[in-house]
Amino acid sequence: MTYTKYSASGNDFVIFHTFKNQDYSQEAIRLCNRTEGIGADGLIVLVPNTTYDFEWLFYNSDGSTASMCGNGTRACAHYAVTNGLASENLTFLTGAGAISCQINGNIVETQMTKPKVIKEPFEEEGLTWYLIDTGVPHLVTLVEDLNVYDKMLSRRMREKHNANVNYAKVENGKVYVRTYERGVEDETLACGTGMVACFLRALQLNLVESVAKVYPKSQEELTLTKDGETLLFKGAVKNLFTTTL
Repeated sequence: MTYTKYSASGNDFVIFHTFKNQDYSQEAIRLCNRTEGIGADGLIVLVPNTTYDFEWLFYNSDGSTASMCGNGTRACAHYAVTNGLASENLTFLTGAGAISCQINGNIVETQMTKPKVIKEPFEEEGLTWYLIDTGVPHLVTLVEDLNVYDKMLSRRMREKHNANVNYAKVENGKVYVRTYERGVEDETLACGTGMVACFLRALQLNLVESVAKVYPKSQEELTLTKDGETLLFKGAVKNLFTTTL
């Protein structure tokens, strides 16, 4: 089998395409292993779809599935165009619904799914939290200093609320984010749906404009735009290598 590894803002993925729509959870565990496999946050498998350009099967590194992954959609779209599976304006099916992307060189812009507020702001563990679904559920807390990020607290909150956990800082109209991700069960260098969740919370509090720069732990710059009901997530992706195992 031939696999390609991508990085999207520090989120890394193993990607391949096939005609077989089946369970690849064990392959995800094997391939994403950073000691004995290729190493990645997730596995993306592209399979045929009669309505859209293709369908993806998305797996976290522990073999669990996720409906949506913002950075994953950007890497997946670039892979599809690079391998002649779709044009530079494409739409594919995810567990959260159809996703449209536009590719311009190594810059990919994804139209994100419509967010849904799960729980209004509440106090817990000495912080104010906001729970929103941006394709997958995310807890967001705004802080003055991102160094207060607490992995053990994040793990407790993740388990209690079954959601990813984000610490966000807003400074000069820009959003800085640290995310603990379900499925990886650790902090990752970036999380697209998490950055969207933090941007929306900051926008709700009038801390940012409708177009804002967002920086995950990797410090790569991304742009988030809210135009009416449309949410756009744009940034660069990197095709790291292709290998045959």
